[in-house]
Amino acid sequence: MRHLRHVVGAAAVVATASTMLAAPAFATSAAENYAALGDSYASGVGSREYFEDSGDCLRSPKAYAQLWADANGVTDFNFAACSGAVTDDVNANQLDGLSADTTLVTISIGGNDVGFASVIQDCLLGTDEKCDSAVGAGEEKARNELPAKLDTTYANIREAAPNAKVVVLGYPRLTSLGSCGIPFFSDAKRQRINDGSDVLAGVISERAEAAGFTYADTRDAFDGHGVCAGEEWINGPSNPLVESFHPNVDGYAKGYLPVLNSVTG
Repeated sequence: MRHLRHVVGAAAVVATASTMLAAPAFATSAAENYAALGDSYASGVGSREYFEDSGDCLRSPKAYAQLWADANGVTDFNFAACSGAVTDDVNANQLDGLSADTTLVTISIGGNDVGFASVIQDCLLGTDEKCDSAVGAGEEKARNELPAKLDTTYANIREAAPNAKVVVLGYPRLTSLGSCGIPFFSDAKRQRINDGSDVLAGVISERAEAAGFTYADTRDAFDGHGVCAGEEWINGPSNPLVESFHPNVDGYAKGYLPVLNSVTG
């Protein structure tokens, strides 16, 4: 998500809008030319291993996109996802590698547009009431702003890659309830964060479906593996901070990758 040098993590929120785009016919078995777009959840932040030439984008060999490309032997892989990206960054910086020859596009985007990192900061460091207010503010921002941003982004992807199957991978619920070793990270805070994640999933899935794209819901895959779970697939507060509240290696390999496999055939 947006660079977390001063805050930790991720959690999210959402909205609704309109714009119908026609989806082309495509063969799910012909995804040799693959482009991976989006933010830190798409680039693989949290895995603690990054390509040296990816700079601040923090693209990882353990990211779900790279794992899928490796497993499927793609002939061309455009790994454009970048830590910290918002929808405007996708539109400005990540679409140049798309073309009529692109057969598969994946994208995770939207969390940073609604204040992902600041919500987590307020929930970790503030009171239950401050957390509730932070998530609510994010939800309100998402309802008013995110749908149109997603519609524009999805339209631009379709224009740049008219023959591609486009898979929009959503965000998981970030936390698990019950015993937790993080001070003051109450069940109330964790539940509120998860509620916001559900709102985010609802809006992203709606806009993806309106665009004729495939929405891949990751929430069930991560059930029981959030922050504070016995077997965490999402990092809690971490050093360096940028790793916090992002999937770890298991989260990408056991959470995201099987969900992506389920919709690509």
